[in-house]
Amino acid sequence: MPMLDRLLPIGLLFVSNIFMTFAWYGHLKFKNAPILLVIVISWGIALIEYCFAIPANRMGSAVYSAAQLKGMQEVITLTVFAGFSVLYLGQKITLNHLIGFALIAAGAFFLFRTQS
Repeated sequence: MPMLDRLLPIGLLFVSNIFMTFAWYGHLKFKNAPILLVIVISWGIALIEYCFAIPANRMGSAVYSAAQLKGMQEVITLTVFAGFSVLYLGQKITLNHLIGFALIAAGAFFLFRTQS
């Protein structure tokens, strides 16, 4: 199976997660904005996110199991969120955050581990 078949879904999931993270958390910098406006804007951003996530999962299902796609999604989500949290929201990532993220990544590891 060509390497592109394995990598393209991962790339699309990264792009998808950037949009998803902005849809879910970007409004936290604008707490004075009316909630209805925030919902509509976030919904629009989420629509763009779906335009990347759905093809990523559709293509990815030819190479990965659904459980592997979900595990990959969680690790990508945490990676994108950590960067977003620091760079956009100006928050710090603590040791406890890193430990929590590592435990989730460990769970994803077992989804890709072959059983003997």
